[in-house]
Amino acid sequence: MARRFGVDRWKTKDAAAQAHVAARAVVLVKPLSYMNESGIPLQRIAHWWKAVPEQLLVVSDDLDLPFGRLRMRAFGGSGGHNGLKSIIEVFGEGFPRLRVGIGRPANDAIDAVLSAFTPEEENALPAIIEKAADGVVCWLERGAVDAMNVVNPWQPPESLPSGTGP
Repeated sequence: MARRFGVDRWKTKDAAAQAHVAARAVVLVKPLSYMNESGIPLQRIAHWWKAVPEQLLVVSDDLDLPFGRLRMRAFGGSGGHNGLKSIIEVFGEGFPRLRVGIGRPANDAIDAVLSAFTPEEENALPAIIEKAADGVVCWLERGAVDAMNVVNPWQPPESLPSGTGP
């Protein structure tokens, strides 16, 4: 989204990097805290901008979705994701989220989340990121239902072996 909106400078405040895109009335936030404490900086920034949970769109990775699959929901639980759990503790479940599948590996999930992508996954990332960004823009312009219709049925490039993940 930063590339799409031409953001090249981020301001660090409240354990997060922020970029205000005035032309779109959008604030991009990258928490700089530990993932399982993401709700704390997001709460401070949402308070500053007077944003309510329905105005937040949280984008996160998801081990339980195959690599490259996208799932947008208008609200819901954490699905076991510690970052989402932290945000839910602060805001409740009433915020939209876009989950980006990274696939659950047969071995240790923590190592997989922190490891590099395979060459096949690297090749697929531009298409996945583009479609996720399309979903975010659709959410901004037309709301969650239309954005869900854009991203949820989308399939990642067929060149990926099934069950791949970092």
